[in-house]
Amino acid sequence: MNKLNSAAINTKWLYLFIGMAAAINFSGLFVPITGPDGTLYAAIAKTMVQRNNYAELFAYGKDWLDKPHFPFWVTAFFFKCFGFKTWAYKLPAILFLLMGAGYTYLFGKALYNKQIGLWAVLILLTAQHIILSNNDVRAEPYLTGLVIAAVYHFYKAHTGNNYWHLVAGCLFTACAIMTKGPIALVPIGGAIAGHFMITRQWKQLFNLRWLIAVVLILLFITPELYCLYRQFDLHPEKLIFDRHNVSGIRFFFWDSQFGRFFNTGPIKGNGDPFFFVHTTLWAFLPWSLLLFAAIFQFIKKGSRNVRHTEWYCLCGSMLTFLLFSASKFQLPHYLNIVYPFFAIITAQYLYHIKTEKSVKAIRIIQTVIIVLLLLVVGLLHYFYRPETFTLTIGICLFILLLALGLLPQMITNKVIPRIVLRTLLASFIINLYLNTVFYTSLLRYQSGSEAAMWINQHNPQKLPVVQIKDDYVSAMNFYSDAPVITVDAGERLPPAPFILYADAGTIKNLSANGLHLQPLKTYQRYWISRLIPAFLNRSTRSKELTEMEIVMVNP
Repeated sequence: MNKLNSAAINTKWLYLFIGMAAAINFSGLFVPITGPDGTLYAAIAKTMVQRNNYAELFAYGKDWLDKPHFPFWVTAFFFKCFGFKTWAYKLPAILFLLMGAGYTYLFGKALYNKQIGLWAVLILLTAQHIILSNNDVRAEPYLTGLVIAAVYHFYKAHTGNNYWHLVAGCLFTACAIMTKGPIALVPIGGAIAGHFMITRQWKQLFNLRWLIAVVLILLFITPELYCLYRQFDLHPEKLIFDRHNVSGIRFFFWDSQFGRFFNTGPIKGNGDPFFFVHTTLWAFLPWSLLLFAAIFQFIKKGSRNVRHTEWYCLCGSMLTFLLFSASKFQLPHYLNIVYPFFAIITAQYLYHIKTEKSVKAIRIIQTVIIVLLLLVVGLLHYFYRPETFTLTIGICLFILLLALGLLPQMITNKVIPRIVLRTLLASFIINLYLNTVFYTSLLRYQSGSEAAMWINQHNPQKLPVVQIKDDYVSAMNFYSDAPVITVDAGERLPPAPFILYADAGTIKNLSANGLHLQPLKTYQRYWISRLIPAFLNRSTRSKELTEMEIVMVNP
């Protein structure tokens, strides 16, 4: 068999693994949306459709100013087409991420070769926080796809002097800005301008095409600016962030991003300069240690041949990494947007490894990571004891485990490709378990969504639903078919009859005050975004749960 045919067979296997990786990312499609953020965003898009108002954002019946409109427009479109379903909320985000995977391949192939492009796709689709974000959907899957798409088209506009690519790059950039704000310009502009600066292509920085790009981007974001002006700037009397005269346009350009960075905006945080270092250690698993080695080797080799090295991926990712690390407002999912760059850097590092010493070190490191990850999942299963584990899922996991031990050596006799394939299979096992077993069980403790789905089946009179406001009320807002009234603790309740959802303590107090209550259903709630060992251990879990009740409030 000649080398060409051998390479073709390897490529076919890579396509199969890419299909499997995509399937794993879809495996959480029907798992209930995770609160508080995911269900809040879903409820906002739901309100858009119900009010037939796509210019203004509302949460809990009040004006909402935090994130831009683009993801809500996309989600609202899917809701309009398919109804207010869990999968209709998650599907567009996953599709945008898969679009980003396609652009990761194109960019990796353009910078290096086809094999590196395919490996980069596999690394991206199996990075732990990418799969997690396709289950716990926020803005990041959209932004991840849009950023790498914009960088690729700007790269092609530069190398091919193609203005159609320039227009496409500007459109994707504008959509990214309308997803997260002007901070989206950091990885995009950092990748392009950083490469020019390091390779000393000073004239390219001031090429006319970039002035045209600025004009086009400003033109393309005018729908966002119009919506903000209409909802906020035209109404200085509105009370936003506990004050009047709030400008939506100012918030969009400054407070939402740079205000958080300097900690001067209405939403504040407390940053740790090493937060994203230790976050990347787990969030980019099972590739994180390889990524650190890849960045080190890339800088080491690139510094010897600066002009003939591509710096797009390193500049786009590290400038963003450093900026976020210096910020005072930090969350793990913020870094997802540069994972396509990380994936390409890691893929080219693995592809170019030659020395036996490096190969041996990588084999040991990845074997240890695979064993530890499988052990952690085994321990999680043992202590958590999810009731959602089925025979079908068990058979699938067993087949993947057999494939982990046998398939890589059947496909290739090269060490690095074997390591890559084993790592991929380990990721498939872990995330198939997490999405189909662990999270399916975990979301049963998100009582707001569970209670809403029960009420939908047991509310023939379509009575309004009232809930007492806390940090996790958005799940009820999205999943309830009946109108939901959210009231603050101690606030006057609406006239009976209605269905009330609240914690057992509140229900007891209301009953003691003479309210006529009829118990209907009880749930156990846990704030599932704050997992701790005491909850994960089945024997101590009951101490961490809050009893929530559904009652009928009669006249």
